[in-house]
Amino acid sequence: MSEGGQGPRVLVTDYAWPTLDPEKEILGRIGASLMVASTGEEDELVEMAPQADAILTCWKAVSTRTIREAARCQIISRYGIGIDNIDIPFATEQGVIVTNVPAYCLEEVTDQALALLLASARKVVLFDREAKAGRYGMAPGRPIFRIRGRTLGIVGFGKIGRTLGRKARAFGLKIAAFDPYLDDSSVREHGAEPMDLDRLMEVSDYISIHVPLNDETHHLFGRKAFRRMRSEAFLINTSRGAVVDTAALVEALDAGEIAGAGLDVLPQEPPDPDDPVVLHPMIIITPHASFYSQESLLELQTTAAQQVADVLSGKVPKWVVNPDVLDRPNLRSSIHL
Repeated sequence: MSEGGQGPRVLVTDYAWPTLDPEKEILGRIGASLMVASTGEEDELVEMAPQADAILTCWKAVSTRTIREAARCQIISRYGIGIDNIDIPFATEQGVIVTNVPAYCLEEVTDQALALLLASARKVVLFDREAKAGRYGMAPGRPIFRIRGRTLGIVGFGKIGRTLGRKARAFGLKIAAFDPYLDDSSVREHGAEPMDLDRLMEVSDYISIHVPLNDETHHLFGRKAFRRMRSEAFLINTSRGAVVDTAALVEALDAGEIAGAGLDVLPQEPPDPDDPVVLHPMIIITPHASFYSQESLLELQTTAAQQVADVLSGKVPKWVVNPDVLDRPNLRSSIHL
């Protein structure tokens, strides 16, 4: 779907909110218009890409093929934090700026992680399912342990991990953290005990994952990891689905190696309705909703669109994830450095 205008054209691959009004308002100020993909699948994006001066993308892949065909594209702006759906090396090679919105939903993601932790620990969803099935009693939820004094292990101690740690301490949780990119003093400054990953898995009663998806983190939590975890422990994932090997998670739960999980993200979204991870009674599933609030959506839409407007207006955007591109002789944007 194209929305008129003779100025720059911005391809929207996909979005998960009711309207694109904030984007239209911001980009309209510079005379830009939107082209909105119907499916966001690669073949469609490849067909639309030659007309695009910029790309806004949520979850759909912006592949090598798409970028190659987008010969006019100056910027790919990600609606969100993670950038694993964009071929950044090829975009950089082609002189295309890539941006993201790195801090827009700290409160929402950490609230969701904490909600999944509390619901898991207190067996809220299990009790609800049992009561609605006519089985009213505490027996199916036993044992339940006091949260205060137990240990939350946070894997990835960036902005989101640190925010979660601050909130979790209010519940009396002790915080352990693993982050290979931070020194121990930086971790301690934010109220957590630094640990290597193996040790964190062994001592934590709850583990919350806050890492990007890459070659190092793909299936970071698999059979080997679950065997290290405590049998009373719960795993919480609000980062990227493929960080967890969900088949191994089901095996671990069935073997009694861990107590349960709360997953806001899955390797395939939406999942197959018959996927064992969706049907498992010891797993709480939410539909990649951790980013969402009315406030965070507006912040996300406006920030992503403003970065497109900045680049198309010759300005350096705020959140460049491939800064090396700014020094390349083939930089497509005529920004004023």
